[in-house]
Amino acid sequence: MTATARDCRLEILSPGPLATVQDLGRPGWSHLGVSASGAADPDSLALANRLIGNPENTAAIEATWGGLRIRLHCRHRNGTPSATYIALTGAPCPATVNGRPVALNGPIPLNDTDTLALGTPQRGLRTYLAIRGGLQPPPALGSRSTDLLSGTGPAPLQPGTHLPVGPPTAAMPGVDLAPRNPPPQEFTLRVWPGPRDDWFDTTSLNTLFTAQWQATNHTNRIGIRIEGPTLIRTRNTELPAEGMVPGALQVPPNGKPVLFLTDHPVTGGYPVIAVVHHTDLPLAGQIPPGAHIRFRPHHNPPT
Repeated sequence: MTATARDCRLEILSPGPLATVQDLGRPGWSHLGVSASGAADPDSLALANRLIGNPENTAAIEATWGGLRIRLHCRHRNGTPSATYIALTGAPCPATVNGRPVALNGPIPLNDTDTLALGTPQRGLRTYLAIRGGLQPPPALGSRSTDLLSGTGPAPLQPGTHLPVGPPTAAMPGVDLAPRNPPPQEFTLRVWPGPRDDWFDTTSLNTLFTAQWQATNHTNRIGIRIEGPTLIRTRNTELPAEGMVPGALQVPPNGKPVLFLTDHPVTGGYPVIAVVHHTDLPLAGQIPPGAHIRFRPHHNPPT
């Protein structure tokens, strides 16, 4: 299904609510004000790449809330039509190629001029489309990820965008299906208390771990504003700006937490009551607006 001498590209017909190019990010630049960015659900992106013989860090499309439509243009250098494979992972949603349903979590053959369309996810928020050989827009600071906060990397995808596809670098793995559980309806995230949990009274700390919270419509790759009980500070002094990390649960003066995700700011001036365990960050990246969230304490120190 592939050829070594060919020209392939993906044409964006519709990006849906938001579609961006993502890989596993650009760590090491926070001292210059640039977060690592990368896929909000890196586990799903890595799986999509493995299913079609790409390195895990290969750039793919992150589609938010479905609606993505793309067309493949793929021809041998002599002008004859060619073909390739794609894979879809992450938030499960209806998907069709030329109107015929296709399944997630396995390789999907795609021929020249074929059109893929995604519906709205039934669970979760972000679906990943990887193509054999990977997307190759120009890199920025060593990554092809779109960072919405800093503006680093490719612009969010628009109708008419054409994304070049690289040549395959390894054989197909021969896997037909990699079954995965869908994202839950209620999300439970493990968190490390602190570093500023001492800025809150005991009742607020107990509330953080016992209340049911809800993601609001103010949700994007930067973070999620969360609705629920008001967390009460015991200090009213100003906090100097300090470093932020993905998963930081920051509490502004209104007492309503904000959960920072992959395009988070690198510093912040409000106290962070807790930080999501790094292994739960891919799950946090799938929280849709309206979903219920619970936080559970994880007391082992980070490694």
